[in-house]
Amino acid sequence: MLCVGRLGGFGARAAALPPRWAGQGSLQAGIRARRVSTSWSPVGAAFNVKPQGSRLDLFGERRGLFGVPELSAPEGFHIAQEKALRKTELLVDRACSTPPGPQTVLIFDELSDSLCRVADLADFVKIAHPEPAFREAAEEACRSIGTMVEKLNTNVDLYQSLQKLLADKNLVDSLDPETRRVAELFLFDFEISGIHLDKEKRKRAVDLNVKILDLSSTFLMGTNFPNKIEKHLLPEHIRHNFTSAGDHIIIDGLHAEAPDDLVREAAYKIFLYPNAGQLKCLEELLSSRDLLAKLVGYSTFSHRALQGTIAKNPETVMQFLEKLSDKLSERTLKDFEMIREMKMKLNPQNSEVMPWDPPYYSGVIRAERYNIEPSLYCPFFSLGACMEGLNILLNRLLGISLYAEQPAKGEVWSEDVRKLAVVHESEGLLGYIYCDFFQRADKPHQDCHFTIRGGRLKEDGDYQLPVVVLMLNLPRSSRSSPTLLTPGMMENLFHEMGHAMHSMLGRTRYQHVTGTRCPTDFAEVPSILMEYFANDYRVVNQFARHYQTGQPLPKNMVSRLCESKKVCAAADMQLQVFYAALDQIYHGKHPLRNSTTDILKETQEKFYGLPYVPNTAWQLRFSHLVGYGAKYYSYLMSRAVASMVWKECFLQDPFNRAAGERYRKEMLAHGGGREPMLMVEGVLQKCPSVDDFVSALVSDLDLDFETFLMDSE
Repeated sequence: MLCVGRLGGFGARAAALPPRWAGQGSLQAGIRARRVSTSWSPVGAAFNVKPQGSRLDLFGERRGLFGVPELSAPEGFHIAQEKALRKTELLVDRACSTPPGPQTVLIFDELSDSLCRVADLADFVKIAHPEPAFREAAEEACRSIGTMVEKLNTNVDLYQSLQKLLADKNLVDSLDPETRRVAELFLFDFEISGIHLDKEKRKRAVDLNVKILDLSSTFLMGTNFPNKIEKHLLPEHIRHNFTSAGDHIIIDGLHAEAPDDLVREAAYKIFLYPNAGQLKCLEELLSSRDLLAKLVGYSTFSHRALQGTIAKNPETVMQFLEKLSDKLSERTLKDFEMIREMKMKLNPQNSEVMPWDPPYYSGVIRAERYNIEPSLYCPFFSLGACMEGLNILLNRLLGISLYAEQPAKGEVWSEDVRKLAVVHESEGLLGYIYCDFFQRADKPHQDCHFTIRGGRLKEDGDYQLPVVVLMLNLPRSSRSSPTLLTPGMMENLFHEMGHAMHSMLGRTRYQHVTGTRCPTDFAEVPSILMEYFANDYRVVNQFARHYQTGQPLPKNMVSRLCESKKVCAAADMQLQVFYAALDQIYHGKHPLRNSTTDILKETQEKFYGLPYVPNTAWQLRFSHLVGYGAKYYSYLMSRAVASMVWKECFLQDPFNRAAGERYRKEMLAHGGGREPMLMVEGVLQKCPSVDDFVSALVSDLDLDFETFLMDSE
């Protein structure tokens, strides 16, 4: 998962892609290779021993967070933000007084960088730092930078300096493709704020943006708010499954894994019971987004949101979802029948499959068919072994090594955070990854990638190295064993490292398009691709060893694991199609033809197949409507592209260096600095159609290519 802190016209476009490679020989040659440090140590060993903490540095000088000198104390955020704001004012004056040309884009990018370097770092610290004073200072910095961004997005002189450049055909023709794209992206972000409109409409656009932010925040809070019911309304024998509060029972989730059908049914009906305030909030949010989109020149919010993506427009998205749904329908029906049979076996009185059944019963089927108890696998997946496995893969595929580096005192926010240097065999140091991998109190329960600093070419010809954080929630080591990962945790580690490599592996000239700062339906491609490597025995066999005996993980155990993931996979994908279609309809033509609940009912019946449950409103818990409005389809699209890249480049040999270099050169190397479909074409060496995307997803459900390869060796 990517964590994104977008700042209007001057924000990160997403969060992690590498540098420009193709067509940039002069740029790459101009970047000095960084020397190898003698303080680096092997990555595997570093993760299988307890951290040395600050004992080595008891008398050393205290550095700030991430090596930023000001951030040795919470008050430093105020100093850092004031510095950034002063620099911003100088850069705004430069942008407005410089004649239009390539220099205009460089100034805009430096402006974006000076704000993002504080805002991106603060976005991370405000949720992850264990000390409240640091979190509060970071929150204040985010607000302060956000206010400046609002001011910049309504600065007509600044907008016109960019518009003059793009309005001059001769100047535009003289720009290289990346510079032109970055200029267009800045202009697009400006115009989303309505700056190109007359004064009255511009004020409306600003007001709508503020209203949308407020409604988004309110809706997001409401998606997690528990519901309560009077105790006597619930059967006595299931009450102990929930939290009690006086005469009421609190329902704070769907309890999807509960073995008792009645517990799942009660949780579903109560947790999804409609809340009038939340319903009104959603309706206002969708309506305000539509008004803003129309005000700035789009027919729907979806048309605005999909500008510059792989899909390009909502018509293509709906075509993709409808074709995928048609291809899945027979397989989904078979999955539901399999679930029905299992339900009948365990509960003969009531075998009708309901929406609260698939997660639980697919798990039961998986456990019965395949012996994939996580405790059987964990001993083979010590964290150190998994990190060494990543190191081997990245080295053979891309010539990259990961080295552990001892952080300075005050550089990290928790003593168990590890710092990795990412080093290329000929290009030297590419950047840093801070690994915040272990559970601790008040830490968000999410696996995530954060961009702390984007890469860019500086005016002096030096390169600003990218810095990212990978956040996981792994168990700590014990006295008797190192940290052991379940197969799911191991796959998540590979997924997040895919984002990190996207951030490290390039040298984009502009930080506005660095790393994962790219369209949403492309941003997950590198991370999902890494999941394919994590599920291939030839890769797993390089590192999966029992932490006590050294015995390798048996082939048939990997085979069972891969096959188990296909149990009810069509029904799972069908559910995602339903959510994505619902998202498109909500952000399509307004006024909506029905209430959001009626649309939910119709869409569920068309795209999922299980019956709508009266007096429920699942859409009020659909938190992704905030961060992924009109873009929920992106994960399916990214998975389709990743599947095609895997089969085209790595299925025959997951360590193929030539394929790895092609993948870097054509895809990773461009960040958001190139049209996403051009990057996909570059790797696949053909322009994929909607049917190709659909076929790739469906073939993953059927083809036992992992097992075939394992059994043929």
